[in-house]
Amino acid sequence: MKLQIVPARTGFLWVKLGIQAFFKQPLALAGLFFMFMATVSIASLVPLLGSLVALALLPTMALGLMAATQEATKGKFPTPAILISALRAGQQGMRSMLVLGLLYAVGFLLVLAISALFDGGEFARVFLLRSPLDESATDQGLLQRGMLVFMVLHLPLSLAFWHAPALVHWHGVSPVKSLFFSLVACWRNKGAYVVFGLTWFLVLMTEGVIVQLIAVLMDEPTVLGVGAFAMTLLTTSMFLTSIYFTFRDSFSADVLEEPAPDAIE
Repeated sequence: MKLQIVPARTGFLWVKLGIQAFFKQPLALAGLFFMFMATVSIASLVPLLGSLVALALLPTMALGLMAATQEATKGKFPTPAILISALRAGQQGMRSMLVLGLLYAVGFLLVLAISALFDGGEFARVFLLRSPLDESATDQGLLQRGMLVFMVLHLPLSLAFWHAPALVHWHGVSPVKSLFFSLVACWRNKGAYVVFGLTWFLVLMTEGVIVQLIAVLMDEPTVLGVGAFAMTLLTTSMFLTSIYFTFRDSFSADVLEEPAPDAIE
């Protein structure tokens, strides 16, 4: 495994490749995304413990969507079982992915705890306990402040886990080292990742304008809400699909194939 430095314009290419890959298997990839969301949502229904389980599952599910994208680029139809492919890659692979999930959950809770210092724990309470919003906290701007702090601190956490699941699964890197390598890759290719993020932002804004125009032309206000929701889900699916290409081009390897169980144990 070797880190690759790519030009900033590669960020636009990642978006393009993600969209193209999605439309090679749109039903399969959209379906897997909805299964991913449903799994996390169902797990989160259990107060406190459910949220922790959902957080710990995120790296595994994210790897599953990357593996599904890899299959789609080969012209294959990814099945639902691919979402847990990381847990089926032998005992060592499963253990490493579970450790990675635990690290993410701990990191996420740490960020929540820090945000609680700025809003009295309102945002953390809403997230973990699914409690209704405290109107007094909202009026005073405490909740917004806590959310802002959370978003700022969650960014480096997200970057650390951006490539980590794939590094653990496809390259056999240890969970802790994978976090370091992921951060380094994002930093060294920061130009490409900035272009990547800005391009997706422009795609989302363009879709919003199109939905608004359609709603105005049809004189149907409900079209705006339904259309915006549908476009957001579609764009999120394509965004998650494009993440595979950010990993593929940031690290060099002979072949990015799913390892055999006996090869990693």
